[in-house]
Amino acid sequence: MPDVLATIRPDAISIALFVHIVGAVILVGGLFSASLALAIGWRENAERYLRFGWRALAFVAVPGWIVMRIGAEWTRHKEHLEDGLDPTWLGIGYVTADIGGALLLLAVICGAFGVRRLAGGGGAGLLKVSTVVSIGLVLTYLVTVWAMAGKPD
Repeated sequence: MPDVLATIRPDAISIALFVHIVGAVILVGGLFSASLALAIGWRENAERYLRFGWRALAFVAVPGWIVMRIGAEWTRHKEHLEDGLDPTWLGIGYVTADIGGALLLLAVICGAFGVRRLAGGGGAGLLKVSTVVSIGLVLTYLVTVWAMAGKPD
């Protein structure tokens, strides 16, 4: 019976959940684009790919993370989940979102310094950090999407 109830949501929750999902899609898409561009730029030693990858992190993934978190809190409030114990899937979502947000910020800051140093011939190490962190975040968020959709307990 709980599975049936989980598929039928009140309309008041739909908008909040939609905002959360749109933010998550933007976040994962931005991270995937950034990871791909940074990896290509790193391998080909192409400055334009490295710059594009950093811009995807800073201007797509970070706003996506913010929208995702706003939608998550809004949905949690609408479903009155702040009153009791969190389900396992919600705990997974919060841990990966919070730690992932800190790592995303680290990747953006390292990438910003790396892109700045590209003109002088440096910055490759900082951009490698951004690449590795963004690839790790893509993989982590794919597991999180599975946990949020499948709701294992």
